[in-house]
Amino acid sequence: MRAYAGFEQGPIRPPSEAESLLIRVNRNCPWNRCTFCSLYKKRKFSIRPPVDVIRDIDSIHRFTEKIAAGEPLQSLVGNRQEVMAAWSWYCSGMESVFLQDADSLTYRPEHLARILRHLKERFPEVKRITCYARSASLARTPDTALRELAAAGLNRIHVGMETGSDTLLKLVQKGGSKKEQIVAGLKVKGAGLELSEYFLAGLGGTELSREHAEESAEVINRVNPDFIRFRTLHILEGVELFPASGGVFRFAPDLVLAREILTFLEGLDGITSSVRSDHGYNLFQELNGAFPGGKERMTAVPRRFLELEPEQRMLFQVGKRTGHLLRLDQLKEAERVAAVRDICLQNGVTPANVDERMHELMQERMRRGIF
Repeated sequence: MRAYAGFEQGPIRPPSEAESLLIRVNRNCPWNRCTFCSLYKKRKFSIRPPVDVIRDIDSIHRFTEKIAAGEPLQSLVGNRQEVMAAWSWYCSGMESVFLQDADSLTYRPEHLARILRHLKERFPEVKRITCYARSASLARTPDTALRELAAAGLNRIHVGMETGSDTLLKLVQKGGSKKEQIVAGLKVKGAGLELSEYFLAGLGGTELSREHAEESAEVINRVNPDFIRFRTLHILEGVELFPASGGVFRFAPDLVLAREILTFLEGLDGITSSVRSDHGYNLFQELNGAFPGGKERMTAVPRRFLELEPEQRMLFQVGKRTGHLLRLDQLKEAERVAAVRDICLQNGVTPANVDERMHELMQERMRRGIF
């Protein structure tokens, strides 16, 4: 009989789940063919047995009870990973749980519901339980199963829409269609679950940027998710983004990226979604607000960037990528701008070569594993 291998946690979770307890229900990604994602390449997908997941939950419960009783961290005996997971979660307030890895809806719904119920039994104070799921998996899941999961405690599903363009979906081997994304999103909403949809800025490169923005906005308008979350494409040079077509991908410079984001935001209409730009790689981390009231303020961000003089635009590009500037308004702060100007002078960055130099910087960070 197969033995329990011990407490497990996967390699990733959304930034919004930074304070969540990570519970691994499956390992890696069942699809694992998206050309823009290298996270699970050469890693085999497998589903963990419900009894193993439940043992993980019980282990965390045991440690958090000891911590609550006043036992110091150094006295807790067990696997270091689970001890630290319990300690960190206890210190954060024990309010949210994220189920890993890439697609929790590959799990049989009745088994996932069992895990969810056990989580709620052990931790009745938990306010939110979330997971990743692919549109293809959601589209196949019966409505009754999604409602059962909601009743068992699942609150929110994160879906990597990436793009609404069927052309791009095929090129990057996403394994779904625009129609499937709409069906999946409406099923999630219909089951009473919160939905986060991810827009991957830059995925269309230079040539398909406008199509990427317009088609993605159409999906969002049809679905009206609770959250729209921005991510920015970053892949290493040499990765074939469009291998099936033989086409050459050209990275979008920041002016193209800003126009793409503006086109996407301007195309959103009739929705009540909240927008979050919660990743450090994003050009505009200040894109946070809600529709419909916040549309004008949010579209003003990329529009303002596009209207900057070339030198000011260069300073923001360099300042944002080096961590000196987080918002466009900080271009008014002399001390911050002076530090950025020094970086430009020391490294020979000019308005004419800024995109090339920033691309080189991001490539180096990716090679070093800095995200």
